[in-house]
Amino acid sequence: MIRNSEVKSILNRFPKFGDFSIGLEYAPRLPKGIIKETKEIVAYVRKFNDEVVRPNALPLDRKTHEDPDYLPYDLMKKANDWGLYTMWIPKMFGGKGKNLPSASFAIEEMASACVGIANVVMVHYLGFSSLLTSFNMRVTNRIIKDVLEGEKNGGPCLIAFAITEPGAGTDVEDMELVDRGKVVCRAERVNGGYVINGRKVFISMGHVSEWTVFYAYTDLKKPSQAMIELVVRKGTRGFSLGRHEDKMGQRVCPASEIIFDDCFIPDDQVLIDSYSIKKFTGRSQEEVMMKHFDMLASSSKAGVCAMGVGVARGALEEALKFASETEVKGKLLINHEWAQCLLAEMYKNVVLGRLAYIEANNANSHRGIYEMLQMKPIFYYLKYMPKSFFKMLSPMLNMNMTTWAMSTMYLHMKKSEDVNLTSGTSSLAKVAGSDLGIRNCQLAMDLMGEAGLRHDQGVEKRLRDSKLLQIYEGSNQMNRVTLFKGLIAPFFSQARVFNEGREDGI
Repeated sequence: MIRNSEVKSILNRFPKFGDFSIGLEYAPRLPKGIIKETKEIVAYVRKFNDEVVRPNALPLDRKTHEDPDYLPYDLMKKANDWGLYTMWIPKMFGGKGKNLPSASFAIEEMASACVGIANVVMVHYLGFSSLLTSFNMRVTNRIIKDVLEGEKNGGPCLIAFAITEPGAGTDVEDMELVDRGKVVCRAERVNGGYVINGRKVFISMGHVSEWTVFYAYTDLKKPSQAMIELVVRKGTRGFSLGRHEDKMGQRVCPASEIIFDDCFIPDDQVLIDSYSIKKFTGRSQEEVMMKHFDMLASSSKAGVCAMGVGVARGALEEALKFASETEVKGKLLINHEWAQCLLAEMYKNVVLGRLAYIEANNANSHRGIYEMLQMKPIFYYLKYMPKSFFKMLSPMLNMNMTTWAMSTMYLHMKKSEDVNLTSGTSSLAKVAGSDLGIRNCQLAMDLMGEAGLRHDQGVEKRLRDSKLLQIYEGSNQMNRVTLFKGLIAPFFSQARVFNEGREDGI
């Protein structure tokens, strides 16, 4: 017979119940309106898939092989006409204000037809998220007005996100690793702003975005203590676009090199620097940027998981279609037991991947960046108040008090255990979704044999597309370490993360 004291002793050695079953803890707090709204969004995106994505996915992939410099302006125009570039921008900024977790379901839906086109539409929200998690409400409000105007006049205004540098790779995506990378994007303080020199690489939609949020360093020798966040507009003097990468997959979504050559960024386009950190948070620059990065990654990695799930689902759909139309030894392939087991395995992978991004979104809604927007009173208030009301509130976003309040709430007061939970869960989802996407493509090709290698079947394209998911938003290797750091290491005092090669062994 186990005594209660022994049970408590065992439980104390493991994470709190909510830390590994977030959905169960969060469910009572979930506004029921989110469910209906999410279903409506999925139905809308399915229509977009039928009319735009599926008819263009394979033809555009062929076109990018014939013309590697192709840029997806036509796709951007269609997505803009459908209102997809403002769909998940909160109403306080003038957007449609759909609940942010629903974006993952929309991403899965689009990616089930073409993950490259899904990225053309949705990577814009990575740029928006980097603005939002700076909590610089004045600059964010200014740029979102351009996005809204772009939807109104039919000229898409997108936001790109630039962090990766030629000699640093994944190191720049974690504040504990950035000092090991060879960063080159230098920011020199001058009167009225910063002068930027350096390069960024592999920037999704860089060639076609109007604004680019990026990071630079005032001290290249100690970048973890000198990182700042800024935003630059296309056409700014000293800002130019370099090569357009000839990628293996997701070819319809350009990956760009951007170059800074004595590019002046005025103070009114600086999102986070040492001055604003001292003014609005009172914390160290390294600590603030670490929280900023964790919150940004926690929201974006759920989206990468959803892309992987979409790829996995698309591969399953192609395999099911093939199996229901192809005869082997006198009967349909779908009636062979080995094929049924393989298809069941693929279905299992889709469901598990979806649960992973749902759990990551629950963590963000319950104890992360979405928490305030998902509270029942605020959710319904934002949902049903007319747009005219939010237009009256818009001037408040330009006040220093608003930036101070948001910075205090998220960059100052957010607990480390909440950050660990959201960052660890999102890394878990990212690894799971991207790996399962690859796995289902491989299983589909196993089932289809030689037919799976044909471009018109779509599976080989999905396999090419899915490989990139294991690399961006931090490689899966790094995300496994982030998972360990956030969800496992806090409960083992002897655990050390990212300590290999350090002289102090810490």
